[in-house]
Parts: sequence; C-alpha cells; structure tokens
Amino acid sequence: MATHNSPRPPKSATTSRPRCPSTSNHQPRTRRITAADRRQALRLIAEPVPYMDSAAFHEPDARIAIFDDAPKVELPDTSWYQPLMNQVAADSSGKTTTSKVLTAAEERVLFLQFNFARYSMEKLREEVGDTRPTDRQVRSILKWDATAMGLREQLAESNLALVLAMAKRFRMGDMDFGDLISEGNMALLRSIDKFDIERGFKFSTYACRAILKAFSRASMKDSKYRQRFPTEFDPELERSYAPEEKRREDQLERAAEAVEVIKNNSADLTDIEQEVLHHRFGMDAGAQGRKLTLAQVGGLIGLTKERVRQIQNRALMKLRQTLAERYLSASERELKEIMATTN
Repeated sequence: MATHNSPRPPKSATTSRPRCPSTSNHQPRTRRITAADRRQALRLIAEPVPYMDSAAFHEPDARIAIFDDAPKVELPDTSWYQPLMNQVAADSSGKTTTSKVLTAAEERVLFLQFNFARYSMEKLREEVGDTRPTDRQVRSILKWDATAMGLREQLAESNLALVLAMAKRFRMGDMDFGDLISEGNMALLRSIDKFDIERGFKFSTYACRAILKAFSRASMKDSKYRQRFPTEFDPELERSYAPEEKRREDQLERAAEAVEVIKNNSADLTDIEQEVLHHRFGMDAGAQGRKLTLAQVGGLIGLTKERVRQIQNRALMKLRQTLAERYLSASERELKEIMATTN
C-alpha cells in the first residue's frame, strides 16, 4: 500500500499469492537456508506475533481445513484504482468500478487464513524459544510470514474502495488529497490486522470507522501545522476561492443536519436537553436567534450553571452519535455505489 502523496495502485490481480506451507509428505526440493534467512526469521519472531484467535485453529487438521478444503477466493482486479482515485480527487463524481466485493463467506476464508498464518508463526516462536532455530523452523517461519503478507495484501486490495468512499464524504479542508488517501490506506491495513472475524461484524463497518478516525486525526494534525507555520497570502499563487467556498458550504450543511436532528428529535433528547440546546444555540424563536450563556439558561429554567453545562454536554454527545450514524450509513450507501460492478 502506498504511503506517499500520490499513492500507486497495488500490484495487478495477476500477481500470485504465496501458498501456505505444504501439507504433503512429498516436499519439493528446497534451497539451503542462508545466514540472511536465519536473521530474517529471528527478526520475525523477536516479539510475540499478534493474531486473532479462532476455535477453528485448534481443531484436528486445522491447516488442511482452513487452506486446502476452503473455497478459493479470486484475486481482485485493481486496474480501476488509479483512474478512479484521480477522478475522485478532481470532482468526487466517481460512481462505479470493476472492483469485486467480497462475500461474507470469502471474507471469512481470507481472514481465517491470514490469522492462522500468524498463529502458526507464534507457535513456531514459542517452539524455538531461546534455542537456535533449525532449518525446518526457519523455512516454516519465512513461509508462514510470506503467506500472511500475501493474504494481508489481498484483503487490502479487495477493500481499496472503502478508502475512496470515505475520502469522498470527508470534509478535508486544506489537506492534500494524496495525504488523506495515504492515511486511509494505513488505517485500512491496521484494521485488517485487528479485525476479529469471529465477532460477526462486517469488515467494511469496522474499517470505515477506523478510516474516518484516521482522517480526523490527520486533518487536525494538518490544521495545527498550518496554524504554527502559516504562509503569507500571495494573489499570484492563489488560484481560486473554491476551497473556501466549499468549506462554507460544508459548514452550512453540517449545521442544517444538526438543526434537523434537534427539531425532529432524532437523537431522542429529553425535554430539558432540547430546551437547553434551543437556548444555548439561538434556536428559540422567541429569542430571535439570540444565544444565551450557561448562566442565562440556568436562570431561565431554574438550574445552576454547572448543571446546565452537564445537560448540554450530554445532549451534544447524543447529537454527535446520531450524526455519526447518519454519516456512516450514507458512506456505506456511497460505498455500494463505488464498488458496484459493471457488466
């Protein structure tokens, strides 16, 4: 996955993936283990290998069931990635791709294989302990690592559209689009590492939340950097007021969404919570849009300033949660559009 400003598309779908170490008694002739191989294996097991456990790993002949007997999952075609990313960066109008969405069964196969490969590495680490690993152990460590990395890449390539779907909806301000995509790609990889298929959730839901959080952190970091190192306005370098106009439009859109949620009480606010928000943010028609202080609101409803603050914070938390759920729901709908296959 690319981590620079203009991410490269991943390898072609024709790239072969490493297979798991063979279960056959007839092993092909293997090359000698070199000193570099041994150093690499030791580096890989220097620390505990993280994995998401599954009861399937502890069944008899688990490796055969998880790899040999499992249905094969087609490698994704990523030829659409770079053209669509450029289109989204330019006008956010990308609608369809030739990306194949993983079914729940395919997703389970890949995540079980990925985590079993890591589980096998951890078992080898425990087996080696403080001793010098044998050639067989070194070979197995390297093969399981190659298998895990290949499956990780396949999962990432199969879910690339998640990052683009989230980027299309994220209000990124002045942040470079390539930087945003890079942050999203890294968040996608972290999500693959931490996702537990046995919990029954969709990976897209889990990853979308992680990607949005990564976007928010990156945007805040970028904003702080720009505040610390501001640049002077140069009319010759200023191309357009479009980004500023887009930000104003986004702010108005977010405010309208919040007002709609409050008026319709979609956030299930109590009467006192609604009253506090109406007074605090100038939504009370009788006050002609005048925003009241915490103390003024407290005087109106007979509560202390601190109690009004607590009610306000609780109401805002409900409001944020409702807006976030709306946001994620809209993002998932857009994701389905982006990942729709064209026949």
